[in-house]
Amino acid sequence: MRPTTPSDPGPLPHPDDNLSVWCADKPPYQPLPPLTGPTSADVAIIGGGFTGVSTALELARRYPERRIVLLEAHQLGHGASGRNGGLMLNWLHGVESQDLELARRIYDTTQAGIDRIVSLIREHRLDVGHRRGGCLEVLTDPRRADAAQAEVERLHTAGIPLQFLAGPALDERLRLRGASGAVLDPGAGHLDGIDFLRGLRPVLLSLGVSLYEGTPVRGIAEGETVRLGTPGGDVRARAVVLATNAYTPRLGYFKESLFPLLSHVVATAPLPAERWAELGIGPGLSGFSDDLDRLAYGCLTTRGQLVFGGGSNAAYSYRLGGRTHGAPSERAVRAIQRRLTTYFPDTRDLPLAHRWSGPVALTLTRMCTMGVRGQHRNIYYALGYSGHGITLANLAGRVLCDLYSGDDTPWRGLPFYQQRLHRIPPEPLRWLGYHVYTALTGRSPRRHL
Repeated sequence: MRPTTPSDPGPLPHPDDNLSVWCADKPPYQPLPPLTGPTSADVAIIGGGFTGVSTALELARRYPERRIVLLEAHQLGHGASGRNGGLMLNWLHGVESQDLELARRIYDTTQAGIDRIVSLIREHRLDVGHRRGGCLEVLTDPRRADAAQAEVERLHTAGIPLQFLAGPALDERLRLRGASGAVLDPGAGHLDGIDFLRGLRPVLLSLGVSLYEGTPVRGIAEGETVRLGTPGGDVRARAVVLATNAYTPRLGYFKESLFPLLSHVVATAPLPAERWAELGIGPGLSGFSDDLDRLAYGCLTTRGQLVFGGGSNAAYSYRLGGRTHGAPSERAVRAIQRRLTTYFPDTRDLPLAHRWSGPVALTLTRMCTMGVRGQHRNIYYALGYSGHGITLANLAGRVLCDLYSGDDTPWRGLPFYQQRLHRIPPEPLRWLGYHVYTALTGRSPRRHL
């Protein structure tokens, strides 16, 4: 299919803004003070995104008598948790199991993770933009559509509630040009991560969590008691949680197996639901993605903004040394626009209100890992979500809390539990290999499990 050429949509957002749609138009946020002076903790958590906040919440509820300290380098949600595409997805990236029992267990596990997010919003009456209207995986090739329909029928025998849509049934939900069919996951949705994390901050404080923003960890000295160095003082903790995902290699961990990639995303200005229906996105649908190697994805926020990303090599950047900051280039934004107007031609005149980049922590197999390491078995981690971070990072709190408690029974046998990550060549071969491979194949390097 030849892409359409978008007409001039007006000026792009300024590249220096790099402000995600989730951060824009929010009330002023006052970060909590940074750490000053030495302190101690039973558990010190590094990172104030979904992984860190979910772990702090679970630990504080289960162990109210223990001191939980959370250290965030900037402010809650500064990283991928506040710079993502918004989709709460089921399944594990990197797993295609023929074992129906395992497939059902994986689906139930991730579904429980989404359930947990929604229940927290309801329990604490949080004002959080979210919708659980289902997400579509669109098949752009008739043979892949036939295979997907057969797979849906197979998974139905295990009680997994996916639906295959085509023709008018699909058009009611999504009119994406070139679609041969789509798989609807009714349990998936989307989430405004900034709303969610900021809403949970007073909950953490009420549970006794000591939360320090503007407190980057500069070094970790392992031992029976772990020492964390920060600009304002040291933290001594009996256990540490690495809740830093793409930033983890900066701390000296998983440097050989994590691939920090910048994902570029755009968002439109708000439109009413009726207008989106005219453009091809039906009411109530939370999000969608395609089936291509450099998959494109989108979600419609509760404020009526279309978030869209992916679709080509230009929508992602790997920078020498795995640097995790930077705004999308004009080239990246134009490439994303071309994919958007290829799928929804009538959007070619829509202006973009936001563009930003967020760090994605890829593993070579795309499988994440959650576990514990270190000579004293007191360094806990969950990372490598490879684009499924909203669900998995929030699920990680339960997993790490159970590991800390000494009861890993619920997680044994799941592919992400203590998953050994494959090694990736060091720099500069990593940078060179990535760019040569993507230029030749149009895909990101990947090894299948």
